[in-house]
Amino acid sequence: MDRQLVEIAKNFSFRGDPVEATPCSKGHINDTYVLRCVLTDGGRLRYILQRIDHHIFRNPEKMMENIAGVTEHLRRKILLAGGDPRRETLTIIPPRKGGNFLRTDSGDYWRAYDFIENTHSRDIVENPKQFYLAGRLLGKFQGLLSDFPIERLHETIPDFHNTKKRFEQFITAVEKDNVNHARRVKDEIDFVIRRESDTATLVDLIAGGKLSPRVAHNDTKFNNMMIDDATGECVCLVDLDTVMPGLYLYDFGDSIRTGATTAPEDEKNLARVSMDLGLFEHFTRGYIESAGSFLSDLELELLPRAAKLMTFESGMRFLADYLNGDIYFKVHRPEHNLDRARTQFKLVADMEEKMDRMIQTVAEITEAEQHP
Repeated sequence: MDRQLVEIAKNFSFRGDPVEATPCSKGHINDTYVLRCVLTDGGRLRYILQRIDHHIFRNPEKMMENIAGVTEHLRRKILLAGGDPRRETLTIIPPRKGGNFLRTDSGDYWRAYDFIENTHSRDIVENPKQFYLAGRLLGKFQGLLSDFPIERLHETIPDFHNTKKRFEQFITAVEKDNVNHARRVKDEIDFVIRRESDTATLVDLIAGGKLSPRVAHNDTKFNNMMIDDATGECVCLVDLDTVMPGLYLYDFGDSIRTGATTAPEDEKNLARVSMDLGLFEHFTRGYIESAGSFLSDLELELLPRAAKLMTFESGMRFLADYLNGDIYFKVHRPEHNLDRARTQFKLVADMEEKMDRMIQTVAEITEAEQHP
């Protein structure tokens, strides 16, 4: 085991002695390891050990305050409902000196969580029922946090889903063209520019007081939903780094973006990429069954447009990072961010063609739920 990781691990209140740390390749930002510890009786426990990318998350202290506050709230609500908080929410392992994260002398930030055993995650949905259960999990997560005092949350990444500002950042990346890529992606740039008016969809409704900030996860990729190995139930939403004030619509949209697709996020063959209406229906049904009682009529109406908008925003961000020289998202091959952007734009175009049917699906599910 790497000596540095051993020294880092010694600072946390783990049970047992750390003997192995396996890198986890999932995730675009932080460095994540599965840590194995051996107990005195020979038993083994696993933990998650993460180095926080403080160049991306510039306020690690505030981010961890958010996570600690939200997980404690979830823990109380889960216990009251007779659930198991060690499986249904993240459990922070504190450093031995106290607090909820470790800052090293070199300026790195580390944190640790319990490993949620007998669960797994998937990048691609395996079957419609699984995605229906994912929709129910998202609704449950939002419901449990619906009474969390939003004023306690820090906005750790300002304007994270402000799509108008994301568009402005994209245009800046095009104009600066730091690594001379713009000439190679003119079609993709034009795709974004033609849809500039879409970027105001949610931002203007917030500004006009028609949508109010909620406690949002803000990064509900399907692979952030842990699935029980035995039952197939979606039991826990992880990766809470971006929990902060936002919109429930962001979370719904990002779930559809990553779960109702027929191909991986970085698929090179765009012929394989489309938005599966059946999966959209299953997730939406599970979500509305779980969350419909606390969603406004306007939020319900905007669900399909939110799916398109979050997909479009993600594509803009991937393409902007490609134009900037891949400085934000981790890449594992040349043009990785460009491949990601192209899959998102293909999904956007497909959603535009299917938007009427998406709207009809939401209306029918809402009607059935409100008038059984």
